[in-house]
Amino acid sequence: MSDFSQSTVSNLLLRALPADAFDLLKPAMELVDLPLRFELVAPDVPNDVVYFLERGLGSIVATSSDDETVEVGHIGYEGMSGAHVLLKVPKTPNKTFMQAEGSGLSVPTTVFLNMVKQVPPANDLLLRYVHCCELQLAHSALANARYNMPERLARWLLICHDRLQTDDLPLTHEFLSIMLGVRRSGVTNEIHILEGLHAIKATRGNVKIVNRQKLEDVAGGAYGIPELEYEQYIGIPIRKA
Repeated sequence: MSDFSQSTVSNLLLRALPADAFDLLKPAMELVDLPLRFELVAPDVPNDVVYFLERGLGSIVATSSDDETVEVGHIGYEGMSGAHVLLKVPKTPNKTFMQAEGSGLSVPTTVFLNMVKQVPPANDLLLRYVHCCELQLAHSALANARYNMPERLARWLLICHDRLQTDDLPLTHEFLSIMLGVRRSGVTNEIHILEGLHAIKATRGNVKIVNRQKLEDVAGGAYGIPELEYEQYIGIPIRKA
């Protein structure tokens, strides 16, 4: 049996599970490195394992039939990959990959689904997590439709900051362009705006959060509701004090 302890794992979902649910997963848990670009979920391929991230940042990307792409979600230490299996869907056309390297705990999908079947309160908790993911997606659509680019960029940087738990975010302009659905040149202009406000400092492949409160001021109503929903229904705040 593995030596993992529910009180010491970093993943918030694992920490929030009922103890008997964690104990069912524990023998099958494996600590794995998750390098940059590692695929957590391959499009249209059934998931053999689910990953509970301990460190790093995963990006969920939607791709159209003519290869247009945009990021539609994040996964950090607050979540898991392959949450669609909870909805009895074995595969998804969306791709999830590591945008910032890290590590996680892998669990075979069969073991995971057996656990949620045996422990209904764990199934309820994880379905509430799916609700939080759907709300995050809904607010991404809201931000894209009703907010300007500086507000949208500030929102996404705050979401990454929440999950990476460090002021240095290893984000490239290429990733930011996918995230926001704009050209790289447009991302560069928006970064300069936030730098002018002394909210961030951008260097090659890195965005440093200089003043989080200024980012929250810029994001305004585009940020915050899904994060409060997660705290309410999972019972742990995403952002550590």
